[in-house]
Amino acid sequence: MTLRLLAVHAHPDDESSKGASTYASYRAKGAEVLVVSCTGGERGSILNASMADHAMAGRDMTGLRRLEMAEAQRHMNVDHLWLGYEDSGMNDDGSVPANSFADIPVEISAEPLVRIIRRFRPNVLITYDENGGYPHPDHIRTHVVSIAAFRDAADPAKYPDAGAPWQVDKLYYDRIFNLERIDAMYLALAAKEPDSPLLEPLGEARDWMKDYPKLATTHVPVGDFLEARDAALRAHASQVSPDSSFFFWPNELIREAWPYEDFQLVESKVNSEMPESDLFAGVEDNG
Repeated sequence: MTLRLLAVHAHPDDESSKGASTYASYRAKGAEVLVVSCTGGERGSILNASMADHAMAGRDMTGLRRLEMAEAQRHMNVDHLWLGYEDSGMNDDGSVPANSFADIPVEISAEPLVRIIRRFRPNVLITYDENGGYPHPDHIRTHVVSIAAFRDAADPAKYPDAGAPWQVDKLYYDRIFNLERIDAMYLALAAKEPDSPLLEPLGEARDWMKDYPKLATTHVPVGDFLEARDAALRAHASQVSPDSSFFFWPNELIREAWPYEDFQLVESKVNSEMPESDLFAGVEDNG
């Protein structure tokens, strides 16, 4: 049985902060995993102070982020494709540059993703919710394009030259950043190390996430693949500080408190029991 997972992300580095352990875990089980980056991250800023003097950071952000993505891909052991659109940036006034990803009509930008779906034939597609996870225009557009491609790939009347129709079995939203996870880590750490300096940032995260709804339906065990996730994320050195308290927590704490990555099943053509522990639950081998 060949199971296939397709994860659609806005920029290089998003795949590493939102699912890398899951992708690595399914690769270890023999599934095929394809990550699609909708944009090249060209308008990203250098978010790691130690990279400020890197030659490529000043003259070739596009090239630098491609090199970083290739290294992250190696750590996750997944396949990767670029959808080919330009980063829209995040302007204060909400505007997007002409011909950037968020400026392209959806019926145009969905077609290459439809082609990928019909060629790769995934059982599972993971993307963002309607808010994009956070309101970056490329994240929101990734949601819109992913949903359009999920539906259009199965419709023989849409993009008839883009390959034979394919119905993806299950559609998920990423819910990895959630209050249950932060709560579990905070309480576990407070019990073991009440003087830990990590309690303060965890407590701050609990506070700003306190109104997050509990939307996850599926908790994928990834405890054995946290190091792969960390290595993939650190490969995006221009975007991630290696000592970031937002991205990196002690893996032993995660394994004890919440050794999962979490997703929300939003549409399914198959039956499975909730809550799930497997994104492929209910999927038969359909080719």
